[in-house]
Amino acid sequence: MVTSLPLLMAPQGTDLHVTGFSAGKGLARRLSELGFNEHATLRVVQSGDRGAIIVMINGSRFALSRGMAMKIMVTV
Repeated sequence: MVTSLPLLMAPQGTDLHVTGFSAGKGLARRLSELGFNEHATLRVVQSGDRGAIIVMINGSRFALSRGMAMKIMVTV
């Protein structure tokens, strides 16, 4: 059984797959426009105890707030 976890909790440097969002319609739409669609593959480039989390998706890097990263659900 594959369990989804928030992007913020995902390991750095591992390929991940987006499974959904636990966000409102506006944020979900904005994330979809950036390429964070279900089944999209992404990688956490940089994550720390504070500040933004940097992810790479479709060859582009994005800095996401920690709150936003908690609303993106992924599988390893």
